Amino acid sequence: MSADPSASPDPSTDTLTQPAPPDISDALAARLARDVWGIEASARALGSHQDRNFLLERDDAPPLLLKIANPSVTAVELEAQSAAAARIAERAGCRAPRALVADGATVRPVTVDGVEMQARVLEFLEGSTLTGHLSRAAVESLGALAARVALALEDLEAPAAERSHQWDLRQAPGALAEMLPFVDDAALRERLADASAAAWAEVGAVAAELPTQFIHGDLTDDNVVTADRITRLPDGVIDLGDLNRTWAVGELAITVSSLLHHDGVDLAAAMRAVTAYHRVRPLSPPELRALWPLVVVRAATLVASAHHVLRTDPANAYAAGNLLHERAIFDAATSVPLDVATALVLRTLGQSAPEPGLPPAQPLLPWLTADDVVVADLSPTSPHLHEGRWLTASAEHDVMSGCLDRARVVAARFGEARLTRSRPLAPDEPHNVALGIELRFAGRQPLAAPWAGVVAVTSNGVLVGTGNWTLRLDGVRTALADGSAVEVGDLLGEADGSLWVQVVRAGADAPRFAPRSLAAAWRAVVADPSPLVPGHPARSSPGTVDAAALLARREAVFADVQEHYFDDPPVMVRGWREHLVDADGRVYLDTLNNVTSVGHAHPRLVDAVAEQWRLLNTNSRFHYPAVVEFSERLAALLPEPLDTVFLVNSGSEAVDLALRLGQAWSGRRDVLAVREAYHGWTYLSDAVSTSVADNPAALETRPEWVHTVPAPYGHRGASPARYADGAVAEVERLAAGGTPVGAFIAEPIFGNAGGVALPDGYLAAVYAAVRAHGGLAIADEVQVGYGRLGEWFWGFEQQGVVPDIVTVAKAMGSGHPLGAVITTREIAHRYREGGYFFSSAGGSPVSSAVGLAVLDILRDERLQENAREVGGYLKARLEELGQRHPLLAAVHGSGFYLGPEFVRDRATWEPATAETAAICARLRELGVIAQPTGDHQNILKLKPPMCFSRESADAVVAALDRVLTTGW
Repeated sequence: MSADPSASPDPSTDTLTQPAPPDISDALAARLARDVWGIEASARALGSHQDRNFLLERDDAPPLLLKIANPSVTAVELEAQSAAAARIAERAGCRAPRALVADGATVRPVTVDGVEMQARVLEFLEGSTLTGHLSRAAVESLGALAARVALALEDLEAPAAERSHQWDLRQAPGALAEMLPFVDDAALRERLADASAAAWAEVGAVAAELPTQFIHGDLTDDNVVTADRITRLPDGVIDLGDLNRTWAVGELAITVSSLLHHDGVDLAAAMRAVTAYHRVRPLSPPELRALWPLVVVRAATLVASAHHVLRTDPANAYAAGNLLHERAIFDAATSVPLDVATALVLRTLGQSAPEPGLPPAQPLLPWLTADDVVVADLSPTSPHLHEGRWLTASAEHDVMSGCLDRARVVAARFGEARLTRSRPLAPDEPHNVALGIELRFAGRQPLAAPWAGVVAVTSNGVLVGTGNWTLRLDGVRTALADGSAVEVGDLLGEADGSLWVQVVRAGADAPRFAPRSLAAAWRAVVADPSPLVPGHPARSSPGTVDAAALLARREAVFADVQEHYFDDPPVMVRGWREHLVDADGRVYLDTLNNVTSVGHAHPRLVDAVAEQWRLLNTNSRFHYPAVVEFSERLAALLPEPLDTVFLVNSGSEAVDLALRLGQAWSGRRDVLAVREAYHGWTYLSDAVSTSVADNPAALETRPEWVHTVPAPYGHRGASPARYADGAVAEVERLAAGGTPVGAFIAEPIFGNAGGVALPDGYLAAVYAAVRAHGGLAIADEVQVGYGRLGEWFWGFEQQGVVPDIVTVAKAMGSGHPLGAVITTREIAHRYREGGYFFSSAGGSPVSSAVGLAVLDILRDERLQENAREVGGYLKARLEELGQRHPLLAAVHGSGFYLGPEFVRDRATWEPATAETAAICARLRELGVIAQPTGDHQNILKLKPPMCFSRESADAVVAALDRVLTTGW
């Protein structure tokens, strides 16, 4: 399939490629529509490689498509395309453009500049093609659609319409031979020729076993449409201009190749289309073997064809615009060896891929025993990498060197996902899975040839080839000459300090590290060299976890109501500051963990817990210093007269106790709560929770003693003062009706409702009204308190009020179960009159030590100030993003308590619920963990650990900008 670079191409001699049709103006197209079909319409040119397409727009009727075929296309072929479209519409569960019938035919001849061409008028399918980022669901849907179309066409018979042309992958060798000389870039031309020749050799081995049928021939992102602008799932098929009888699997290869230029669709993501196709139309073993080679052939044909079209039709803007992404398709298709790509296909479909083992060999270091070798743990759970040590440039050297105290040789595992190769704020999957083993020595170590072979000397070591395998040893000093023959046991040279060992199939090239999504597929050309080292355990990495199997175990034993983030959640095994790390070493930016206030795995907090637990941990009725000191410091954070502390284990318990205090004080059960709020899961805290996002029946199932007022959303058009007046009026109405409220509970800034600030003066007005009738004011600070707002330590400070009771949790324990209620001595004493209060673990020695450590860290590391500065910076950047993206309508909150809100219409404030869910899923793919909140689930909860850095803020904005720009 190679082409002669020196050939002088002559377009007139092409046999498989098509001549360019004559230019047709919009005015001429409109005149043809009127004269030939009697259609009065304006015409607007649409792009095409080989045809001339026009949108016909009519005043009082749906638009139509005038399609004038290339002069080489016959009427019989076009009639077959019309028949195929009808079958797809009837059988494939999607829309397809039916042709208008005139005088019993769908095809009419037209003549332009003396050239006769065949033309049709088709229904125009409303909708958009697939551009930008494609979601997991969109990729899967496209694969399934390709399979349904193949089944719809499998019995189509139209022998007179069968033809040879450049887009029939069976004709690729001839087509490329004609088109490659038009590629002026010699290096690119050589790449195209070599890649397509290698791919064609693989196809040729199974070509006779590949089933044939009529296929669409160009079922790509450009030739499907979606009417749903939110899900963007394809529901229509257009442009059957390449309909032909050919290999059925060629359609899937065409579809898959079209995905490879989209933002976020790499080889592993493209496999979702293959899986979806296979579920509908199972692929045979020969088709599985041919699939990726055909993807490569298709990619090469696209690039060569674009160059050919631009040489023969220089004004073809459509071809010029497509060339850039066609190059991207080719680069992606050839980014791994064919054997690796095919192994990926097989593994994706749950089929075994060949994993050839090592040939017979003796140890590389035969003078060592198993006791001489120790394995270094560089996995995501390695104890050597605590406290952020995995982020240092010398981490691998430090860990392996530290292990040399116990052995002569230290080995790093094959197939291990090294945390040391992962980095925070990276939007892409890390290349961190070792495709070889690394050895470290205390001194020089001689190396023996494990098998007989021929030596090639490199700049950094030697290669030892034998049969189908090549042993790569980097870090070797050798006296052997290039091309030397060695026998088993011959001295190869000496390694001084370190050695990289890799075994690769002869002729293949493999990287040292691969992303987890491709690592298993690389086993098609890479063998595990661990058996060459005595005592080295092969492929035993403690960080490897089967996420799907673990999720199945969770669902088998865990109550369904205990939900988890994402449908296919990553397995988190480590946290550090504002970062989370999964079992494969992927590092995520944690933007929602308001529980872990001071950051994940804070060393001071770890040490405080360990030290106190070594000393004492018992129930809180014992007398010990920590609980006293912690309670004193907690009370000192509140204004007078709030001076009395209850310690509990959670926010739910804190709210429950606060409501009991209110009942004891007033002698009344009635409570006033704000809608769209969540307060907890205990009986009383759930009773006053009104968020329908947490409980769709929340408002209908409240006890009769719970009364509610509207959530005061001043930014949605209503006067802020009206909310306060309405709430006060409700307090007065209840009092007049004989049910005055004993307590009013509200978050000073909405938590689950999206970090929305209350209107100025709201709490002052409502607190005064409630107190006038003998009730208490409860500030639920479980989510918002403890400095997260930046400007204020407590949310109620923003309103300029002092509540009667404050509830707090989450931040005060930074992940440890710790909560508190702070009130006045008088209110606490009234509760005492009705019984007693006791919490076994609330305020235990360890819990108190945790609380003290958190307060120390907040103070010493100035985390409230960080929330003010970095949180303010993040909010400003998000607001600037909203100026460029209409979907982002507002950014609520303050500090590290922010809520970007997404709406479809800023006038009606229609919530963009589905879009927000999709945005969160896309952010996760880019390494940012975010979740929706609010009753309409259209607000991002941005409540990160308070150590969140400016660089992390920039990363969040960059990721969100990318999503809003390229799609979700």
